[in-house]
Parts: sequence; C-alpha cells; structure tokens
Amino acid sequence: QVQLMESGGGSVQAGGSLRLSCAASGYPSNTYCMGWFRQAPGKEREGVALIYSNGGRIYYAPSVEGRFTISLDNTKLTISLQMNNLKPEDTGTYYCAATKVAGSCPNPWPISFGMWGQGTQVNVSS
Repeated sequence: QVQLMESGGGSVQAGGSLRLSCAASGYPSNTYCMGWFRQAPGKEREGVALIYSNGGRIYYAPSVEGRFTISLDNTKLTISLQMNNLKPEDTGTYYCAATKVAGSCPNPWPISFGMWGQGTQVNVSS
C-alpha cells in the first residue's frame, strides 16, 4: 500500500520561508509524477508544483513561479518544496500527491492524482 508522509509546514510572516517534504513508501512504479497541491478555506484544491520521476518535466503554478522550488530524490522517493518570499495568499493546507504515469506529469488537476498525503498546514501572516 502506497503511503505519502508529509513534513514541514508551520506559521511564518510574509516574506519568510518554509520547506515541505513528502516521502513515499510502497510505491509500485519507476515512472511517476509527484507534487504538491494546496487548498485554502472555501476554495478548490489547486496544483502548486509537480515533478516527474526523472527529475524533469517540472510544473509550477503561475502564482508561485520564481518563489517555490520543487525537488526530487528518487532514490528515497522523496520530494521537497522550498517556499520563499511567502505571501498571505499562500496560506492553506498543502497536500502531497502522486500518480503512476509514463512520460510526463499529467495536468495539475486533483482528479489526475490517485494517491494523497494527509496534508500539512501553512499559515502566512501579513
């Protein structure tokens, strides 16, 4: 059974930084896409950053481009999300997600991902 375990998150002031990590265990495939989604209260879950299993084919949401960096350690099946220059609008629950796929990551829609972590909270105050 695949498990995604998130760590990191917390509370920071605007302009600060946080780092999220997600470790996958029991993953059955060498080709996959992993990434981060977030959901703010009253809003739909949105894709933030995705990375393919070869470390390439990276996607960033326009709202985080240039501020967030996703990375992959495929020997440990772990991804990280370095979040810099955080803004209050980055506040939300951040979820790690994964899907088995060949070639590249799918569109950054939650429905494209079948495996999810429990979520970790990020709060950015102004």
